Amino acid sequence: MPISPNQGSTGGGTIVTITGTNLGGATAVHFGSKTATITANTPTSVTVISPSGSGTVPVTVTTPGGTSNPLSFFYVGAPFKSSISPVSGVTAGGNTVTITGTGLTTATAVHFGAVSATPTVVNDGQLTVTVPTGTGPGPVSVSVTTAGGTNNGLSYTYVDAPTVTTLNPNSGPASGGTVVTITGTNLSTTQSVLFGATPAPFTVINDTTVSVVTPPTPDGAPGPSTVTVTTTGGVATADFTYLAGPGI
Repeated sequence: MPISPNQGSTGGGTIVTITGTNLGGATAVHFGSKTATITANTPTSVTVISPSGSGTVPVTVTTPGGTSNPLSFFYVGAPFKSSISPVSGVTAGGNTVTITGTGLTTATAVHFGAVSATPTVVNDGQLTVTVPTGTGPGPVSVSVTTAGGTNNGLSYTYVDAPTVTTLNPNSGPASGGTVVTITGTNLSTTQSVLFGATPAPFTVINDTTVSVVTPPTPDGAPGPSTVTVTTTGGVATADFTYLAGPGI
């Protein structure tokens, strides 16, 4: 006589189906000493809503013909989440976050706002999940659903990808030291600015402006260089030209 699922929340409310023979006319289904609510019954199955409980309890079905052999049902506590990392990412989703806590073994879904994703359980204290596409930039609540219930309390922030519209000026000496104003959008979370492969010191002015000082070219030679701006929302690029110095 199988029982499915064989585990559920300590708070009760799990829909459980018990299958077997001669189950028609069931008068009671007991989870330990407590009685479950019967919602459907046929000669081969009984569907119930589990009562609250804890630990492992025997489940029996009582019909006019007697009481069945017991099956085990395991009560699972609600999950506890302690952290999420990273706490932000691109609105397009696709990056992986790690959630830590307790009671995560039976996790079946992680909800980012109204959008859900299927997690990979590492162990009872950790899971990973690929972030789904967000509906727009901004914070959303994050909740984990397990056999024990759903627990809220974490937040994740979607960030739009940056754009770069202008560099002013867009050229300067190969020796570096030029102060360049980068304008665009979604620049407030800028993490780095590279000229080619060389990091440049920068200051975030606001969401549309970043000030940066050009580094010298690695070999002192003039020529074009790709400027790469990296934010928590992604990457944007533009072109800067290193100029040759005068000679006499």
